Amino acid sequence: MEAKIAISQKPPVLLDLDATLERAIETIAEAAGEGAKLIVFPEAYLPGYPTWIWRLRPGGDMALGNRLHTELRRNAVDINGGGLDRLCKAAAEHGMVVVMGMHEIDSAFSGSTLFNSVVVIGDDGAILNRHRKLMPTNPERMVWGFGDASGLRVVDTPVGRIGCLICWESYMPLARFALYAQNINIYVAPTWDNGETWLATMNHIAREGGCWVLSSATALTGSDVPASFPDREVLFEDEEWINPGDAVVVKPFGGVVAGPLHREKAILYATIDAEAARSARRSLDVAGHYGRPDLFRLEIDRRAKPPASFVDPDGPHP
Repeated sequence: MEAKIAISQKPPVLLDLDATLERAIETIAEAAGEGAKLIVFPEAYLPGYPTWIWRLRPGGDMALGNRLHTELRRNAVDINGGGLDRLCKAAAEHGMVVVMGMHEIDSAFSGSTLFNSVVVIGDDGAILNRHRKLMPTNPERMVWGFGDASGLRVVDTPVGRIGCLICWESYMPLARFALYAQNINIYVAPTWDNGETWLATMNHIAREGGCWVLSSATALTGSDVPASFPDREVLFEDEEWINPGDAVVVKPFGGVVAGPLHREKAILYATIDAEAARSARRSLDVAGHYGRPDLFRLEIDRRAKPPASFVDPDGPHP
């Protein structure tokens, strides 16, 4: 069954969760008005990818880095505390599947640690899956903790079976295979990466996994950084392109069908069909007839890895 999908690379309101949520809800309504049944947002969209970490001088901007991280923590999403309720309501109102990247705060244990997370919200408003990035890249490790495999899941939606990996997780072959082995139709890769090398990777995954691949970074210029951003003029110039976005849709077995949407603060649309993914795997099914489980076998431990468990008089608690 064919479905129209949307990938938004519109900028967030950096470091402002409430304003960025409102912008996301407006974007969902816009895409729904165009007939889209699925919308994908970039990596860490709520409340914006921490692009400053690539610009701070090691050891020289410690005070500014601490100040920015404090603001980021204050504007991170507390899923357990209902931080996605408005987004879930919008998904249900518009009958839209929403894939959203975010900074998620661990409110269950530390109350402070942030994770780079992506959630899949069903068209009824239910959160179908939450995946936390397994391995933050380079300076990202000063921002986010390490996720576990509990979110390495492919979930059913009206547009097809969706699985997500975040940015350079797509360079982790075992993580990719974990999704391929769950009858995936649509591989979603929210990212901060862009350009020809990233596009080549998306094409490779579409061929390797026999699936649709949807990806985008955020199209962002210096002028999009709010005036309230600490030391804005030190880190950014108004006219510079911080990231061109490059939203793209790649068909199963490879080949771009929409995008890359380069240097446009807009939504990319395409029509996809989940059946095309299953058909593409006729000749190459790496988790099926093209695999050799007698020689190679992957084991994924999807148990959550909480840092503590508590045994109280009325029984154990997580």
